[in-house]
Amino acid sequence: METSYCSTFNDTLAIKNLFEKIIPNNYLHAKFLNTLSLMENTGARKISASEDTSTTTLMVLKHAAEEHRHAFYLKKQMLKLQQGLYNNTYTEQELLAPVASRQYLHKLDVSTSRYLKNNMKISGKALRFGAYLFVTYAIEVRADKLYPCYQTMLTRLSSKVNVKSIILEEQGHLEEMVTQLRSFSSRWEDHAQYILAIESSLFKEWLKSLEHEVYVS
Repeated sequence: METSYCSTFNDTLAIKNLFEKIIPNNYLHAKFLNTLSLMENTGARKISASEDTSTTTLMVLKHAAEEHRHAFYLKKQMLKLQQGLYNNTYTEQELLAPVASRQYLHKLDVSTSRYLKNNMKISGKALRFGAYLFVTYAIEVRADKLYPCYQTMLTRLSSKVNVKSIILEEQGHLEEMVTQLRSFSSRWEDHAQYILAIESSLFKEWLKSLEHEVYVS
C-alpha cells in the first residue's frame, strides 16, 4: 500500500522522510496538523472571496464548506495526540514553516491570475472564476498525492490520526474541477500545465521550509 500511494509523488523520499520524523513526534505532528488546517482554511476563505454575489453556484458553496470542514477536522485530529498539545489558533509558534505555509496559496493565486489575464485576456468575474478553477485544480492535484501518502505513513507508523475522509472529498473536488475547466476553456489542459508548474515550484519551497524547521531548528 505504501508503494502504491507514494510512488507517484515526485518528492517521495523527501516527504516520506519528513513524515517519518514528524508523525512519531507528537509536538511536531500537532503543529503539522495545524499547518494543514491553516492551509485548508486559507483555501476556503479564498473560495468565499472569489464568489460572485449573484451567480455563486451550489458547487462553489459545497467546495467552500468542505474546505472549512477539512480545516476543522484537522484541528480535531490533534486531540488524538498527547494531551496539552492542542494548537487552538494559527499563531506562528503553533505552525510549521509559518511564512511559507501562509504564502503558498496566496502566491499561487496571484501568479495564476496574472497568467490568465495575460494569456486568456479575461478580467473581472471571468478572471476571478477562472483563477478559482485553475488554482483549485492545482491544489487538488497536489492533495491527491499528499494526503494518500500521509495516510499511508500514518497507518505504517500506527498513528491514531486519520485523513481518509479528506482524501475522498479531495478526489471529488478534482473531478469537479476537471468538468468545470472543460467548459471554461477548450485549451484548459495547456493552461493547467503552466499553473501546475507554478504550484510545483511553490510546493518545493514549502517542503524546503518544512525540512529546515524539522531538521535544523
